[in-house]
Amino acid sequence: MPLSRLPLNALRAFEVTARLGSMSAAAAELGVTHGAVSRHIKALEAQFGLPLLERQPRAVAPTQEGAQLAASLAEAFDQIHLAVSRVQPGPLTLSCSATIMMYWLIPRLETFKQANPAIELRLNISYGEVDFIRDEISVAIRNSMYRPPATARARRLITEEIGPVCHPDYAARLDLRSPTDLERARILATATRPNAWSEWAAAIGWRDLGIVPHESYGHFYLVIQAAACGLGLALAPRLLVESEIRSGHLVAPFGFTPGPHRLELWIAEHLQSRHDLKCLVRWLEEEMKRSELPA
Repeated sequence: MPLSRLPLNALRAFEVTARLGSMSAAAAELGVTHGAVSRHIKALEAQFGLPLLERQPRAVAPTQEGAQLAASLAEAFDQIHLAVSRVQPGPLTLSCSATIMMYWLIPRLETFKQANPAIELRLNISYGEVDFIRDEISVAIRNSMYRPPATARARRLITEEIGPVCHPDYAARLDLRSPTDLERARILATATRPNAWSEWAAAIGWRDLGIVPHESYGHFYLVIQAAACGLGLALAPRLLVESEIRSGHLVAPFGFTPGPHRLELWIAEHLQSRHDLKCLVRWLEEEMKRSELPA
């Protein structure tokens, strides 16, 4: 088929559907209707004379031929994204979790903007794996629990310091003096870090504490807010609660200790030479270093 006659819209619709396993999800990503995606894929199957997807009750899955085509298309579209970004670079996009953005990044962001008024910076909320090319991410702050993709380079920021936090009145009421006093406390957990309490117990050398959470919240910012409202004790990284501690909304009755994880900066490999990206990376590293407790 001549290059000028390639059905690019249909091929894109198929690649996204195969990747997401859903025509509805593909339609949402592409900004089109479910019907448009379905018509594109049916046209491709008619043109190739073979099925590309297996239709299931609640999802779709690529056939063997469809999986091979989808993998090749994903690489091809990534290369197109790379070519366009090199010719016409867009604004920088910084990705981090909602909690880091709320409690650490945004309170400091004005200093970056004042020092770099010409740099346009967009923010992206996510905390796990990320596709730097497809999602147009320039830099991501990530926990070392996750592994950077091949399209990014990881640089260490700081070791994560963790500890239980609660409202000052709650700590006084329970007279929290030792980790064994946690037997009297209501333990709050977060779904994004289900092993946080056991990791802290191991870090302080009290593996036999046997802490069992009473309630779990979907995100760190929710469990931090719950602790600040006196609902119990939350296990949180110091970086995320230091402003709440300074303001008196939270206390850390046992202090903080280095945990098993660290924060990393993932940098898009294809953007490493950009001057504005280097400025952002330098600022993030300097701000994180200021946030780290002396050894």
